[in-house]
Amino acid sequence: MSKDAYIHKLLPGSPGGPLLFVFHGTGADENQLLSLGRDLAPQATIVSPRGDVSEQGAARFFRRTGEGVYDMDDLTRATDKMAGFVNTHVEAAKPSAVLGLGYSNGANILASVVFATPAQFDAAVLMHPLIPFEPEVKGSLAGRHILLTAGKHDPICPPNLTTRLEAYLRADGADVTVEWHEGGHEVRPNEIEAARRFFADAAQGV
Repeated sequence: MSKDAYIHKLLPGSPGGPLLFVFHGTGADENQLLSLGRDLAPQATIVSPRGDVSEQGAARFFRRTGEGVYDMDDLTRATDKMAGFVNTHVEAAKPSAVLGLGYSNGANILASVVFATPAQFDAAVLMHPLIPFEPEVKGSLAGRHILLTAGKHDPICPPNLTTRLEAYLRADGADVTVEWHEGGHEVRPNEIEAARRFFADAAQGV
């Protein structure tokens, strides 16, 4: 797997510091979460790939046939490819910790990689993920820290599916925190503050 398997941007951080992968939402690109990533993890080197699937011109990380209806074969393809991309960058950087941040479709691909390779990320922030299937975790999530953020009135990611994902992750041993707000699919300030605290704790090994 090449470090350039995806079009991506890389922002250097402190040598030997954390490595933070950020994954954009549908229709955005590798620029969407760069500044947020830098704000949340100031010392980290940030890697931001662009989704390699086009949905009527909108970049995504895997295909779907409708809202919340995933092409599971393509999700498997995308998960394997992304896990390889992440691993290649980790092997090159030798970071102190491997962190992930994803929003919407980006949270979904990050979650899928976490399910497939539980040891790859030390900590992951999943903002408004939609996992409409029962995940098959290949191993154990024990010792892995995961923050879920969600809107109580999110029309795209219904709260009951967030709660179900939380239960799946806990059942597989993950240390899970959930941050809610009263709105919909948008990211609100309390989510950002929760993510900042979460990454600060993760960087200290808490």
